[in-house]
Amino acid sequence: MSGHSKWANIQHRKGRQDEKRGAAFSKIAKEITVAARMGGGDASFNPRLRVAVDKAKGANMPKDRIDNALKKGTGELEGVEYTEARYEGYGVGGAALIVDCLTDNRTRTVADVRHAFNRNGGNMGADGCVAFQFTHCGQLLFAPGTDEDALMEAAIDAGAEDVLTNDDGSIEVLTAPNDYVQVKEALEGAGFSSEFGQVTMKPGNEVELTGDDAAKMQKLIDALEDLDDVQDVYTSAVFGD
Repeated sequence: MSGHSKWANIQHRKGRQDEKRGAAFSKIAKEITVAARMGGGDASFNPRLRVAVDKAKGANMPKDRIDNALKKGTGELEGVEYTEARYEGYGVGGAALIVDCLTDNRTRTVADVRHAFNRNGGNMGADGCVAFQFTHCGQLLFAPGTDEDALMEAAIDAGAEDVLTNDDGSIEVLTAPNDYVQVKEALEGAGFSSEFGQVTMKPGNEVELTGDDAAKMQKLIDALEDLDDVQDVYTSAVFGD
């Protein structure tokens, strides 16, 4: 068994996100607006919008804020035009980082992201320098003690791509990005409620950090996540016991 717990790492990350819930509302609203602008305002035909709205509901985002963000995307309300930007680099111990942004000013955003890397012991790299180490997928995590056989059967029936049992007993169900909400809802209908779920960039290989290295890496992640234009930060770093 490795020195880190998948369950503990996910719970830690969920806790950090909950602490930043107010700021998260603004970021989720941006994602809803962009998703609606790109794929239309009907979530039934727009997988990206379904994921964004599901994320909003999971964060207990007020319905009026969801509706306003949606209307900005469909043009019913005036809104800012955002574009997508992705930056990549390395943190402590060579752990990889992907930083996804929505911005109305790329010059400002790239400067802010580079500054966060440089001030916190990281190195911003060229496009594509670490993306190959990650897989774009939906991820649902179930608590240790969940009936593995029953969950696996239900997940396969729901269209999941893979089911992984971790050393700590937690179980991950992986999906195609566009199938995430569909699989999540199907599993809930079968009586399985995930403790954590997201559409993510999942690292193929993890870098375990402990002590001061873990603290420094967390500081870098926090600095990036605190930037207004940053939507998501993905990393290969995991934090050991």
